[in-house]
Amino acid sequence: MVVFGIDPGYAIVGWGAISFQANTYRAIGYGSVETEAHTDFNARLEYIYDELYSILSRCRPDALSIERLYFQTNQKTAIKVAQARGVTLLAAQKLKIPIFEYTPLQVKTAVTGYGKAHKPQVMEMTRRLLNLAEMPKPDDTADALAIAICHAQAAGSELRRAMYQRGTHYQ
Repeated sequence: MVVFGIDPGYAIVGWGAISFQANTYRAIGYGSVETEAHTDFNARLEYIYDELYSILSRCRPDALSIERLYFQTNQKTAIKVAQARGVTLLAAQKLKIPIFEYTPLQVKTAVTGYGKAHKPQVMEMTRRLLNLAEMPKPDDTADALAIAICHAQAAGSELRRAMYQRGTHYQ
């Protein structure tokens, strides 16, 4: 199974593609889509869409996993991240890639076994699970790889495989 993970944003969108086979993870590719701060916001959204559509077209993953948004304070930032997340989901939908969402708690639990793990712990376990010499930068890229690992683990259960094959998505 090839899983494409996304850490949504509008300044930096982290992405990471992994393969999961026989309980072994392997990083296929990873990186980030970055937009300039003083660029028109609609142009930033267009750039994010175009770049991710291109990457997804080449990768053709079996699933896209993305972090579910959760904001407590800054609504202006939340709306912009949600819009960028929307163009990301549109790119996957246009390519008919099944989309799965996970909370930060689910990602932390899947990667470290502890839902209250701190970011450095999650990053180190992601590096170890993927057998990488060093952690990818920026942090958004590492987060995207962790989100991909989360889906690979979730899709690995009998129930999840059955639901996945029927096209049922978790949200």
